[in-house]
Amino acid sequence: MSTNNHLAELKIASIQMVSTPKVLENLETASRLISAAAKAGAQLAVLPEYFCLMGLKDTDKVEARESYRNGPIQERLSAIAKENNIHLIAGTIPLKASDPQKVLNTTLVFDPQGKNIGRYDKIHLFGFQTETERYQESETIEAGNEPGLLKMNIDGQEWIFGLSICYDLRFPELYRALGQVDCHVIPAAFTYTTGKDHWEILLRARAIENQCYVLASAQGGIHLNQRRTWGHSMLIDPWGEVLADLPDGEGFISGVLCKDKLNDVRSKLPALVHRKL
Repeated sequence: MSTNNHLAELKIASIQMVSTPKVLENLETASRLISAAAKAGAQLAVLPEYFCLMGLKDTDKVEARESYRNGPIQERLSAIAKENNIHLIAGTIPLKASDPQKVLNTTLVFDPQGKNIGRYDKIHLFGFQTETERYQESETIEAGNEPGLLKMNIDGQEWIFGLSICYDLRFPELYRALGQVDCHVIPAAFTYTTGKDHWEILLRARAIENQCYVLASAQGGIHLNQRRTWGHSMLIDPWGEVLADLPDGEGFISGVLCKDKLNDVRSKLPALVHRKL
């Protein structure tokens, strides 16, 4: 493999967890899985939504919230990135919101020196109700309002990532607003009910219509609060092909983002150039 081709590829990993109500326990699990991914060659890893806390009740996250750039969860994430010399897209953590009864559900990004280099506050808040299930994120989460775009120089090559979270996946206008990216990174905690019918279809649609990679990191199992999450952390290429998939349980998937593949798809079918609206 030539040096140029090597520079045009990025080794990535997506961590899957079955998070518990114990923050320290979850941080240790995340640290262990990130370390394993780094040892397998990953230069960038992503954690799932709510990786640090899947509370017994929705208000648990409000009690665990931190100020931006200040708190034990953020300090540990910084240390994990530094210890493993890896770019870390750290799922979501609860940050203080303007409403003291709510949190921001926030993705933070750390570079291999442990520096916080990116942030995205979840915009779309999940609401779902059946006779047996009820979710209403707006009761404990304050919505963000700024799309998350992240540009990183890794080994002399620029990579552009779109940041979105879980329920955001259902709103294609967000991805259009982010513009052309190499990869959309989507930490999630999709419910089993919605995940089995919609998760893969929506992920592949976002990859196909935006002609980019999609790297999704999921919660995958039955949690102590009896919530069941769908799992299926995935890497999908710009043609919509699933390159890696972890059905359930904790672990990680790994793969490679390739500039040549992006360029190949976009040159053969230049749909992004053909857009009228």
